[in-house]
Amino acid sequence: MTTMATPTQSTPATPAPVYNPKSESGTAKRIKSIIFHIVALALVGVVLYPALWMVASSFKPNSEIGGSTTQLWSNNFSFDNFVTAMDGIGGVSTLTFFTNSLILAVGAVVGTILSASVSAYAFARINFPGRGIFFGMMIATLLLPFHVVIIPQYIVFQQLGLVDTYVPLLIGKFLAADAFFVFLMVQFMRNLPAELDEAARIDGAGHVRIFGSIMLPLMKPALISTSIFSFIWSWNDFLGPLLYLNTPEKYPLPLALRLFVDQTQSSDYGAMIAMSVLALLPVLVFFLVFQRYIVEGVSTQGLKG
Repeated sequence: MTTMATPTQSTPATPAPVYNPKSESGTAKRIKSIIFHIVALALVGVVLYPALWMVASSFKPNSEIGGSTTQLWSNNFSFDNFVTAMDGIGGVSTLTFFTNSLILAVGAVVGTILSASVSAYAFARINFPGRGIFFGMMIATLLLPFHVVIIPQYIVFQQLGLVDTYVPLLIGKFLAADAFFVFLMVQFMRNLPAELDEAARIDGAGHVRIFGSIMLPLMKPALISTSIFSFIWSWNDFLGPLLYLNTPEKYPLPLALRLFVDQTQSSDYGAMIAMSVLALLPVLVFFLVFQRYIVEGVSTQGLKG
């Protein structure tokens, strides 16, 4: 009788364990998240501390500003510095300083938008002789320090009798002198499809119609970004008004702040800091309202589908 051999059943091999990052415990993830947020908040605190100190010092008396005390918030909380700041200085009201800054800032925005957009359209859409050379020369002005041209510009405006007026501070805005904004708009226009121009030309539209009816509506992010930067830079400009303005009634806020510091007598640092806080509010509100357009205007590539 033949004996049948029973086949031996083989045991399947156990696969080697594979590390899976997703299998990390939730506790470890929470610890990493907490550490990250603590470090981020510490860095934010370091960056924002000067602004926090300025706001806190605006409610302190002069004797506690810049003294040996290290206390951030004063026990002698008072609005006296803001009352003094709103009364003005040198016989000029603070409202006049705000109005002067607003005139310069709005004028800078209007002039920059008009001149930079037209110049950018010429460089981006019109093929004229020497376009590359002129565009390169314009970009080269970004490498030229402002301090190099201060004296020649001042001599020109002095001979024209324009010193102590707002013309030297605004005329460059209407002549596309800010190459950065022209470059920003040129790069934005180059990302717009050329078929739009061709279709408009077939319908009989000229450059003025194409620019006004097609390009400007599509350039909204770039225009708003330019407006934000131009407004902030003009509002905070100190050197330009210091060079060309001599009458206190024409001073903007940056120059008005200097009036509170007197080297021969006691300086009212509390009122100066309070006015600094007031001067910061319009820029802060302007930025918070339009901040989302900054990134959109710089990073937008072409049309949105």
